[in-house]
Amino acid sequence: MRLPQPRLALKFGFALFVIIVGALGIVYLAVVPRLESRLVNAKIHELERTSEPVVRAFREADPITGYQPLANGLSSSLSVRIVVFDRLRPNSLIPIADSNSSSGDVKSDPVAEQAFNSRGTASGRITRGGRDFAEVAVPIDSRNVVLLSASLRDALADVSLVRRTLILAGIVALGLSLLVGAFAAWRFSARIRRLEDAAGRIAGGDFGHPVVDPVEDEVGQLARAFDAMRLRLAQLDHARREFIANASHELRTPLFSLGGFLELMANEQLDEQERREFVDEMAGQVDRLTKLATDLLDLSRLDAGQLAVARVPVDVATTARTVGEEFRPVAEGADHELTVDAEGPLIALADEQRVLQIGRILVENAMRHTPPGTRVLVAAAPRDGRAALAIQDDVPGVPAGDLEHLFERFYRADGGKASGSGLGLAIARELALRMGGSLHLVSAPGKTVFTLELPLSDLSVSHEIESDLAATVPPERA
Repeated sequence: MRLPQPRLALKFGFALFVIIVGALGIVYLAVVPRLESRLVNAKIHELERTSEPVVRAFREADPITGYQPLANGLSSSLSVRIVVFDRLRPNSLIPIADSNSSSGDVKSDPVAEQAFNSRGTASGRITRGGRDFAEVAVPIDSRNVVLLSASLRDALADVSLVRRTLILAGIVALGLSLLVGAFAAWRFSARIRRLEDAAGRIAGGDFGHPVVDPVEDEVGQLARAFDAMRLRLAQLDHARREFIANASHELRTPLFSLGGFLELMANEQLDEQERREFVDEMAGQVDRLTKLATDLLDLSRLDAGQLAVARVPVDVATTARTVGEEFRPVAEGADHELTVDAEGPLIALADEQRVLQIGRILVENAMRHTPPGTRVLVAAAPRDGRAALAIQDDVPGVPAGDLEHLFERFYRADGGKASGSGLGLAIARELALRMGGSLHLVSAPGKTVFTLELPLSDLSVSHEIESDLAATVPPERA
């Protein structure tokens, strides 16, 4: 057995990989920068609240002797770095007090410059010495500015932890998605490959292996559709084989008979009576061949969709009477009582020649399968809003096991003992369907009825309405 090709699995896995990467990228961009911004802003807001008492304290202190001790004390209690800047030279701020004066890393500060220039509170985030700080600067007076600076190390550490967690989770999710996606795609491609193999078997004429997929999804539905197609093709193949075998048999029998009669007529000394009997038998076999060839041609045209069927107004009652008149000599010769019950016009939408063909098939079938002395009735009447042509005979009835097969090609209810090709009923039903009608059988002990039902024409409906109106109008007003 061939293993499924990995191309579909790789494509599916890659598509899933791209989706996961995109989703993780969106989550990362939506979470990490926003979290970092919120933490930094929270730290700045905290410094802004702290700056109010600090500014008040510096405004009350002596700039020369009190700024440095005050900066040290407040820095220790508030856990922030405090730097006081003074404008000693134009366009230059110089730190005059620093709670962390030992570091000496603050020579100037952009946030302090902004506060001095705007004469108001300024805040922001700066990087100094490779580290990030949140800062708030507030003017003390016209020349001094106090700066509160707090490290962002803890806040940014939380952001880094979230970043690392997202990246690690993303890597794990990507790995799992690749494995799960590849496995799911492999399973899916394996199911598709089984359907492909099944299609190959069916195309090769192997209808014995069912197409099975236990999963209830679209592929499972496709597998069941394939199996239904397999069964239908198996039936068609069986019917084709039987058709060829039966057609060959039906053709062989009259041909062998004709060959035998010709050989006898050529080699034997026959008197005129025997010769006439042989010629009559040969004529019967030729008629049988002609009818079989006509039936086969009709079937082939029906199968190919080349048999034209008209949809014009047809008087079914007249058709019933015509069929009765055609078969009356045959009925008398076979000692059958043929009765026709068809009064008044019964207009249907159909093909007149095809309706006659169906009527002939049904009457001939009744004549063939009923013993001498029995009655055959041809009737035409409206039924449930349709035009019905019924042929009833007095045979004991069709066995229940034969009813569902009676309209199949070459099928004969009596096991093939009766004469005929077994194609007539199949042709009749197909013609009925092509005309928008139906042909069905009702069989009971002592009675068998074949009924052709056709759609009524508007002309027939109008005639019925006129008849009903005439019946309801009083005679003196009619």
